[in-house]
Amino acid sequence: MFSFINIFRIVALLEGISYLLLLFIATPIKYLANDPQYVKLLGMPHGLLFIVYIAFAFIIKKDFNWTNKMFFTVLIASVIPFGTFYIDRKYLKS
Repeated sequence: MFSFINIFRIVALLEGISYLLLLFIATPIKYLANDPQYVKLLGMPHGLLFIVYIAFAFIIKKDFNWTNKMFFTVLIASVIPFGTFYIDRKYLKS
């Protein structure tokens, strides 16, 4: 059965992958090949995953007894490339 932490880990993984694809594949294609279709294609799913990531971070904050500094780190990791992978390894894996 899925718990909030397992769902959060899956969302963090998908959010991280979508961010990397958007940042390193879609955006260069948009500006170098003048083709914005990939940004449009990946933008909405990434945005939704970002919102779900933030929401789940608030939900599981109490379960992990995160300090404000740790919680801030989890939130900031969502806007740093590879950040969600670091959070999964450092804070979520048990």
